[in-house]
Amino acid sequence: MTDLRRLETLSRDEALSLASSVSLGRVVFTHLALPAVRPVPHLVDGPRIIIRAELGSAITAAVGADGGTVVAYEADAIDPAEYLGWSVVVVGRASPLTDEAECARFREKLLPWATGAKDDIIAIRADMVEGFRMVCGTAPAGEAAGAGGDAPA
Repeated sequence: MTDLRRLETLSRDEALSLASSVSLGRVVFTHLALPAVRPVPHLVDGPRIIIRAELGSAITAAVGADGGTVVAYEADAIDPAEYLGWSVVVVGRASPLTDEAECARFREKLLPWATGAKDDIIAIRADMVEGFRMVCGTAPAGEAAGAGGDAPA
């Protein structure tokens, strides 16, 4: 493993671009008054993360048709041996899409990664976007080695 790593904060555009480079992430929402996390396929559509969920699933119930709910969405690509890579977290209101033409277009692009009727299309508004990249390198001037940046918890 590389001994010296540092975090670089990503711009909003770079973070969304990296999120669009992978097809799977995790949606975080409230289910039965507790935090819940589910892996789902996604794509980035401008300022939205589009996910495909199973009809009747916990995320579909949480989002509901009453204007949606606030969720977090995380996508990443981190090397398990070197701990290098990136992570992006999007926070925003998730709402079911109801326009059938738009839903059909997203169903065609978002192939389900597990069996079952994954017909619900949910859009997450990218209201808050945070991203970081863990890279090899020296600490910035004035910073002690190993003390770089605030790592997300």
